[in-house]
Amino acid sequence: MFFYASKILWWGLTPSNLLVGLIVVGVLLRATRLARWGRRFFVLGALGLVIAGPVPLGIWLARPLENRFPLMAQDMPAPSGIIVLGGSIDQVTTAARGGQVTIGAAPGRITEAVALAHRYPQARLVFSGGSNALFLRDGLDEAEAAKKLFIELGIAAERITIERESRNTWENALLSKRVVDPKPGERWILITSAYHMPRSVGIFRVAGFDVVAYPVDFETRNIERELYLPVLPVSRGLDLVDRMSREWLGLLAYRLGGRTDAVFPRP
Repeated sequence: MFFYASKILWWGLTPSNLLVGLIVVGVLLRATRLARWGRRFFVLGALGLVIAGPVPLGIWLARPLENRFPLMAQDMPAPSGIIVLGGSIDQVTTAARGGQVTIGAAPGRITEAVALAHRYPQARLVFSGGSNALFLRDGLDEAEAAKKLFIELGIAAERITIERESRNTWENALLSKRVVDPKPGERWILITSAYHMPRSVGIFRVAGFDVVAYPVDFETRNIERELYLPVLPVSRGLDLVDRMSREWLGLLAYRLGGRTDAVFPRP
């Protein structure tokens, strides 16, 4: 139920959807007795798009998330295993194009996982991710696609474990722990996008799985001028606002639901 509720609610709460919705409602109301309200909604929606696009609001939202967990040193101790959270592979396109794996977002989750697997040849490689579609579709299996890609990139099949049932980060943590069955003294690295790392680590802690954060796919450069320069193209600015707003709301919702150990988990 939590999975479906979060998907449906977020569709309506996505900032860009809200702003476009205000514009549409405003246009429709102009032909009614509520024309004055229609003009107000239209102006509010249009002004919101103008602000949320080029103004670095998405950068302001992303920076605290991405800077929460530090980058790992290249000479870090060898891990027992590497856990990669799903969300990189475009499941629909992969299925439609005959199984050729298409990485649609967050490519660093895949590339860094492969690099670490080659650097630490004794470590297990675990990919956690099923279909996150609201309505199930045949042929969508991100975990199998990831395994296929890992093998093509030179990782031995016997080192790879896939968890294919999870649909969100909470299920990633629970099911990964079940699949991995971590032993005392083992050191497991968690790979996910930097902005998603605080919530992920907090969830894994509640699930009883102690992991070492390995953030990837940074959206910000951590330089001063990005805090005041416009974001171009405007579509990138809107996309950042949408995704970072979702992450902050997710942190709050998961904390209220007891699924993370803090509102803003720390190292």
